[in-house]
Amino acid sequence: MYIHGLQKMTLLDYPGKVACTVFLAGCNYACPYCHNSQLQTHDAEPLMHSDALLSFLQKRQGILDGVCITGGEPTLNPELPQLLARINALGYAVKLDTNGSRPHVLRQLVEAGFVDYVAMDVKNGPAQYAQTVGVAGLQLKDVEESLRFLIGGHIPYELRTTLVQQLHDEESIAAMGRWLAGLCPGKRPDVLYLQSFVDRDTVVFTGLSAPEKAQKERFAQLLGEFVQKVYLRGE
Repeated sequence: MYIHGLQKMTLLDYPGKVACTVFLAGCNYACPYCHNSQLQTHDAEPLMHSDALLSFLQKRQGILDGVCITGGEPTLNPELPQLLARINALGYAVKLDTNGSRPHVLRQLVEAGFVDYVAMDVKNGPAQYAQTVGVAGLQLKDVEESLRFLIGGHIPYELRTTLVQQLHDEESIAAMGRWLAGLCPGKRPDVLYLQSFVDRDTVVFTGLSAPEKAQKERFAQLLGEFVQKVYLRGE
């Protein structure tokens, strides 16, 4: 199995942990604002083999205590369970980043004890979801199944939305909140982070920008009716 990127230390990616972040290639979405667009296909140049990653993690025992697995969309990789089992065996906690499109894989990884924390992207309100992820005709059944699993309390988690001025407005954000609140009747999502789009040279589409701070605060206010805790990340 190949690894396509490695951030050797982060204090931000895994709440409460000193961690590294591992990037896997391949994604079933084509979000126009994606920072890791070079990892959307499996043709990306690998950085190392997983054996080299495990060697790195062995040397960092006692320095790092968590590993973040991101992408791309990690759950597309059929070798992910084996990699996580080997990381677990070294004593590391694992955080999984996912778009929620593979609920059966998410459930299997959690129930096997391979994952300790999940961060799932919630892209937009239902009517705007397909446009926001760049997949025409996208059906939300799988995303909803993943959300129900997380909101149901099977594992510590966070939901997060990257805000893009050209893709999000008050109507779509309010619709997203109503949608999330209705997935598990009587149980609102625990926490949702709103993070601002930041333009980089790896973003394929030009002309995108983040909303102004006042607009982000309004979005947080709207979502506060439907989610227990809403935070602006990076403000």
